[in-house]
Amino acid sequence: MPYTALVPVKALNTAKSRLSPYLTQSQRETLVLDMLSHVLRVLLDSQLFARVSVVSPDMRVLEQAKAWGALPVREDYREHNPALHSAALKEQAAGATAILTISADLPLLCTGDIQAMIEQSQQYQVILAPAQAGTGTNAMLVRPPLALPYLFGPKSLQHHLQAAGQRELSTILYNSTGLALDIDTIDDLHLLPNLYPVASLTTPRGTTTPSTRGNERSGDPCSRQVCARQVSCNTGIL
Repeated sequence: MPYTALVPVKALNTAKSRLSPYLTQSQRETLVLDMLSHVLRVLLDSQLFARVSVVSPDMRVLEQAKAWGALPVREDYREHNPALHSAALKEQAAGATAILTISADLPLLCTGDIQAMIEQSQQYQVILAPAQAGTGTNAMLVRPPLALPYLFGPKSLQHHLQAAGQRELSTILYNSTGLALDIDTIDDLHLLPNLYPVASLTTPRGTTTPSTRGNERSGDPCSRQVCARQVSCNTGIL
């Protein structure tokens, strides 16, 4: 079954605006690219996808995505959900039978999270990964593509669940720290060292770090260590 992944990324000059009182424009852009690099590495290293595409209106983002091994897709629409719908249509036409759409700002994402969602898709048509606050959607795996519309925005998790119920799609939630922690506010940044403390960032390559949530699987701790360190150092949290 050909799975593909879509990673939407806003324009760098508007990204992470809620952090503007605390971080410079340059720091916010670096933050976005650090986390995107990590998410792409996890997706590509999983070897579970025929294609991993980055959807963005920002040419710098697309150029970086291509350099990191992803397929750059220029947004056809200014609004988030129509742009994703357009990209998903192209993936479906190219033969995709299931599409994972995932946030680009998940510094603790690991391959175990991706593997778990793929495994659950054998039994369920829709797998939704809630954001930490419990109202947003940080990832959605839908089989077949576009069986569930993109409804990202305020209270997107509730809207996706309602839409899935209306369409009688079998649905399950997947909860893990790696998929829950997205970085949007200064509180999120301060939480990162607590969930992945500085001590763990020096763990030698090849060792594992205990999961902080029961549903999280062992994955690629070194990748998360590097991303957590980059995010914390580049934003001045460490």
